[in-house]
Amino acid sequence: MKNLLLRAATGCIFVVVLVGGILYSPLTFVLLFALITGLTVWEFSDNVNRYAGASVNRFINTVAAVYLFVAMAGYCADYVPSRAFIPYLVSVMYLLISELYLQKADPLKNWAYAFASQVYVALGFALLSVLAFRYDALTNTTRFEPVYPLSVFLFLWTSDTGAYVCGSLLHRRFPAKLFERVSPNKSWVGSIGGGVLCLVVAAVLAHFFPETLTLLGWLGLGLTVCVAGTWGDLVESLFKRQLGIKDSGHLLPGHGGMLDRFDSSLLAIPAAVLYLYTLISF
Repeated sequence: MKNLLLRAATGCIFVVVLVGGILYSPLTFVLLFALITGLTVWEFSDNVNRYAGASVNRFINTVAAVYLFVAMAGYCADYVPSRAFIPYLVSVMYLLISELYLQKADPLKNWAYAFASQVYVALGFALLSVLAFRYDALTNTTRFEPVYPLSVFLFLWTSDTGAYVCGSLLHRRFPAKLFERVSPNKSWVGSIGGGVLCLVVAAVLAHFFPETLTLLGWLGLGLTVCVAGTWGDLVESLFKRQLGIKDSGHLLPGHGGMLDRFDSSLLAIPAAVLYLYTLISF
C-alpha cells in the first residue's frame, strides 16, 4: 500500500511538471526537456558502464546530448542557424578520437554504446522540437504549438492505462502474449485496449483542435504513437534484460529511472515526426 501511494504521488508530480513545462512557454519546454535529455543519457551511460563492461565518458556524452537538444530547439524555432550544430559534431568526433589515446580495454564497445545513446536517447528527445515549433507559410513565421508534443505523451499515457486495464481484466480469456521473450507480462488484448483508448483521446483532440489536424489525421497520429510507444517499451525491456537489471535507475520513486519513464516516447516521438511529415508530403 505504501509503495502504491508513493508511485501515485510520483506519477502525479511527474504529470504536472511535464504538462506544465510544455504548456507554460517555449523556454520552460526547452529547459525541461534539456534536463530530461541529460538525465536520461547519463543514466544510459552509467548503466552500460556498470553492467556491460563499457567505459563511456558520461560527462561528454551527456553534454553532447543536451547541446543537441538545445541546438535543435533553437534551429526549429528559427533562433539559430544550422551552424549551431557544429559544436555537437565536434563532441561526436571527440568521442571517437579520444579512444585512440585513452587506451581503454574495449574502445569499440565504448563507441557503440556512446553512439547508441546519442541516436536512441538524444536524437529521440531532440526531435520533440520538430513537433513543438511549426512554420506558418501564411505569416512566414515559426510558432510554438505545444499541442503536438503534449499529444504524444497523452497518447502514451492513455495507451499504458488502456493496456493495463484491458490486460488485467481480460488476460485470462485472451492469454496470447505480445512479445513473451522480452516482456512476458504484455498481452495482445492489453495492447489492443490501449490502441482503442488512444483513438478515443484522438477524437477528443480533434474536437478541441480541429485547426491542427483533421479527425482522420488525429486518429492516425494516435495509432502511430501507440504502436511506436509499445515498441519503445519493448526496446527498453530488451536493453534491461541484456544488462540483467530490473529498473534503469531509482530517480523516480516507485517508477524506476528516466529510461523506465520515457522508454515509450523515445520511439514514439520520431514516429510522430515521420507521420506528420508524411501527411504534409502527401
